[in-house]
Amino acid sequence: MAIPAIPQRLTAPAPGWTVEADVVVVGSGIAGLTLALRYAALDPGAKVLVVTKDVLSSGSTRWAQGGIAAVLDPRDTPDEHLSDTLVAGVGLCDEEAVRVLVTEGPGAVRRLIAAGARFDTDDAGELQLTREGGHRRNRIVHAGGDATGAEVQRALVQAVQESAIEVIEHALVLDLFKDATGRAAGVTLHVMGEGERDGVGAVRAGAVVLATGGMGQVYAATTNPLVSTGDGVALALRAGAVVRDVEFVQFHPTVLWLGEDSTGQQPLISEAVRGEGAVLVDAGGTRFMKDVHELADLAPRDVVAKAIMRRMRETGADHMYLDARHFGGEKWRTRFPTIHAVCLEHGIDPVTQPIPVAPAAHYASGGVRADLHGRTSVPGLYACGEVACTGVHGANRLASNSLLEGLVFAERIAADIHAERRAASGATAGAARSVPGEAGGAVRPVPGEPPADDRPAGLIDPRARARIQGHMSRGASVLRSEESLSEVAKALLSVRWTPVAVEPCTESWETTNLLTVASVLVAAARTRQETRGSHWREDFPDRDDAQWLGHLDVTLTGEGLTMNYRPHANVAMPAHTVDDLVAAGLDPAEVSALIDAALREDLGEAGDVTSIATIPAGQVATADVVARADGVIAGLAIAEAVFARLGVSRTERHVKDGERVSVGDVLMTVTGATRDVLTAERTALNLLTHLSGIASLTGRWVRAVEGTGARIRDSRKTLPGLRALEKYAVRAGGGVNHRMSLSDAALIKDNHVVASGGVAEAFRAVRDAYPGLPIEVEVDRIDQIEPVLAEGAEEILLDNFTVDQLAEAVRLVDGRARLESSGGLTLASARDVAETGVDYLAVGALTHSAPALDIALDLRGN
Repeated sequence: MAIPAIPQRLTAPAPGWTVEADVVVVGSGIAGLTLALRYAALDPGAKVLVVTKDVLSSGSTRWAQGGIAAVLDPRDTPDEHLSDTLVAGVGLCDEEAVRVLVTEGPGAVRRLIAAGARFDTDDAGELQLTREGGHRRNRIVHAGGDATGAEVQRALVQAVQESAIEVIEHALVLDLFKDATGRAAGVTLHVMGEGERDGVGAVRAGAVVLATGGMGQVYAATTNPLVSTGDGVALALRAGAVVRDVEFVQFHPTVLWLGEDSTGQQPLISEAVRGEGAVLVDAGGTRFMKDVHELADLAPRDVVAKAIMRRMRETGADHMYLDARHFGGEKWRTRFPTIHAVCLEHGIDPVTQPIPVAPAAHYASGGVRADLHGRTSVPGLYACGEVACTGVHGANRLASNSLLEGLVFAERIAADIHAERRAASGATAGAARSVPGEAGGAVRPVPGEPPADDRPAGLIDPRARARIQGHMSRGASVLRSEESLSEVAKALLSVRWTPVAVEPCTESWETTNLLTVASVLVAAARTRQETRGSHWREDFPDRDDAQWLGHLDVTLTGEGLTMNYRPHANVAMPAHTVDDLVAAGLDPAEVSALIDAALREDLGEAGDVTSIATIPAGQVATADVVARADGVIAGLAIAEAVFARLGVSRTERHVKDGERVSVGDVLMTVTGATRDVLTAERTALNLLTHLSGIASLTGRWVRAVEGTGARIRDSRKTLPGLRALEKYAVRAGGGVNHRMSLSDAALIKDNHVVASGGVAEAFRAVRDAYPGLPIEVEVDRIDQIEPVLAEGAEEILLDNFTVDQLAEAVRLVDGRARLESSGGLTLASARDVAETGVDYLAVGALTHSAPALDIALDLRGN
């Protein structure tokens, strides 16, 4: 019997009820509740709905002990926080995302305090700050000693309960549904409640935000609560979204060891305990971190977890110890009351005994790929918090950056959704606003069901849950190898098949989500053949920047999992823009560097002084990029990247590169701070008009030879630094590229022949120096062709030949080599030249003298 594929849709009854909202937030931790509150503040008349798998106060946030990392000490700086985060991320952090985190983080924490969160203070009323692993400064705020998450959750829940935000509890979200354009339009969910919202229902919404937390329950032992079954990542995969870097699962190094058979959620011994001076020791009392890292017991988590595992191997032990007996009873009871109580509950007195600890699954650094505004690769679908991969964590999360990420990116997502809805409202001025119900009213039931979905559905037998977790803990946890991962992959494959019908229920839906996430994690871990951050391959023990300084992006299709490697680049541009550049054969990092150079030229030291002086800082505007002439478009993704670099929150393309446009066509709409839009305008249009001019001229040449079999191609006559972009524009116009550089192929010209003593000598010299390299030769007379063919030329460039000479050359060569006509070509003669039978017309003018296409940016009026 064939093994079924990973389901692209969960088998479930048809929705029995439907409600509408402007925004539906899935999850009730720090990310979900912050986002809901922030959006409700931005748009008080909006319908905001939070759905949560348990009660509102449940989830992972309340289990957070250590605190929130933020630069709140005047002696600390965002650059230092950024540096510590980049070091912990082992080369894979998106530096721009980290910069957003550390610069916007302090303000976000202060707003959380203003919302009611009470953090620990000293006698003078100042915030108490402590350190955790990987931090070189005291920058961790905490509450209740070691109950930070509980306090944050309390404050946010209270704020939500006092607001007009509606909450549906005990709701397991099943699948995303989309509208006819492929945009997220809502979710289906199962509510374990009573009355009209019981069983499977649907929420229609203009924006869907995943804030579902982590996937720690994919392992047998984890610090995560029972609800952390990877539901958000699995839903996103089934919806076609890109998931990134899921192999980087952080194992907290100090989890209370309760015995080798202990499974499920395990008590965490906060990193803050080591921040206050506790040390790791083996059974003999030997400290082993001093010789491992300069920060010793406060090294980043991946370093500590690996050191513990190595020491366990060396000594044959199944756990190590955390020694904090020197704290004394008073400090234990006041600074760490929660941990103290948990230890006593399990028969350990940390005042008199070292605490047995071992690593356990804790945090997913990867997740649903999201940009700086939380947008995923599916329009209208956002991801925030642990479910997302924003790039701030890289290969290993820095301690206490997780709650901060939830705060910062929740606020950015709320602002982005608000800007988008504002722009949409402006585009349909005069039309009734598409908000259900009366302003300020509750989310109400409405008729209708989600659109039909013909993707294959399926479920996994819930009895397989423990098997999945056991296999993952044995072969895909802290220590991994090809052998162990292959065994897990085989086991997961067998789990897909079941001899009995599986009924739709919470247990089967969760098990299907666990199987989906586990399959992706193992596939990525097998692919990444190196050790980096929280991914440790025993068979590839070293970090390998030459081969693996990049990301693994996974999507789920009808054919199964598709994985793509994306080289790492610190580029501040949306993820879909990066994808488009890569698909176009462009290096996002090179494009980013070009944009940086162009902006430095344009902004100087003081910036856009006119916009700064005349436009209020908070003003938001929408503008249209409009064609002022007919032509072919090229460079929209590059223009989009310019706007993104200046902080413009949203761009929407209305055409594609390579399409012909007419006067008045709107090419792209941008929405953001008015200052940023106008500051980006010139650089964006400089690139867009230039590249579109090249594409337009190329298009004219292509149409001139249409039907002849000849192709139009470029030369190396490009502007310094713009070759890759200009040659891309030629492709967008329908042409093809010749050599990108002098190293792509050997092109023997007359001067090479003279210098080497003859054509034969030049050929032999190239073959000896570069065996296998393609050899082209340029000739300017008919009598040079036969000797060149005899030497084995693969391509002959016919320089300044007349039409009659070209026809004679075609007959003479008779298909033995490709022929290119160059020199003296015009649009008027192009067809005659092409009809001689040559393969290419080389037109240097495409890149060195194409007139720019007239394109403008029009700011919409208020």
